[in-house]
Amino acid sequence: MTTQIDRQTTISQQITLQGIGVHSGKPATLTLLPAEAGVGIVFQRTDKDGSPLIPALWSRVTATSLCTVLGDPANHGVSTVEHLMAALAGMGVDNVIAELDGPEMPIMDGSSAGFVQAIADAGLRRLDRGRRYLKIKRKVRVDNGGAWCELVPNDRTRFDITIDFETPVIGKQRFAADLTPAMFEKDLARARTFGSVQDVEKLWSMGFALGSSLENSVALSEGKVLNPEGTRWPDEFARHKALDAVGDLALAGLPIIGTYRSYKGGHRMNHAILEKLFEDRSAYDIIEAPVFRNAGQAAPGLAAAAFGPETN
Repeated sequence: MTTQIDRQTTISQQITLQGIGVHSGKPATLTLLPAEAGVGIVFQRTDKDGSPLIPALWSRVTATSLCTVLGDPANHGVSTVEHLMAALAGMGVDNVIAELDGPEMPIMDGSSAGFVQAIADAGLRRLDRGRRYLKIKRKVRVDNGGAWCELVPNDRTRFDITIDFETPVIGKQRFAADLTPAMFEKDLARARTFGSVQDVEKLWSMGFALGSSLENSVALSEGKVLNPEGTRWPDEFARHKALDAVGDLALAGLPIIGTYRSYKGGHRMNHAILEKLFEDRSAYDIIEAPVFRNAGQAAPGLAAAAFGPETN
């Protein structure tokens, strides 16, 4: 992904998706609304009077232990945003208002596939303002025991994710690829979240993962995958960690031009690298693509011009 991609985008029409929250086990409805250039990705609760818009930014992250959380879900915040954020980033969507009727995103099948399909069906509309990018100028790194992650310069957007689990059914896996809509839809969108039955049972006892099932996760027990259909790829576990990384790093607020590498990472490390990056303004540049407008179209800041559905 480079500055050759000229204009910001939004979805061409409203999208509504329903499911359950993986932790609450309660029904959840998500509505995605088109937004004008410069709005970015913002969340809003519809079950709370006067709920503010919450920008999907790293600075609004309040928890990363089980999922990525923005704000306080007990008040106006939302949780489990990473799979939607991955779908939006992967499909090249810059501006959307995401309305939720509760504190948690619908988990769908544990991947980004449902979101990607809905975005593809709706199509994208290009706006009359150039897309902005965050270009990595020098390496930024975070170490945490045996785990580490880093952002390094590259003229493309690339993810290089390695995981290393003791259980033989996972073991050491690596997924590396340049981020494009075609790659994301084909190689990452369907990768599901995973966990051991023992861990899920522990979470149940604590009041979490109440909506977790074989319908929305890959369950492991005694060195085996319990899902009758098995895994979607032999390395689905690494692919899902890469999907999470795409979603978490989308909270930078702008598409990143550079390579993100991690070893034994996760939501916490993904957030930590953004914190470290934004501590040093000299580590990155903000690049804005040129604005392309036809004669007679409204200037930026006025009503967005419609260019027709455009499915990536």
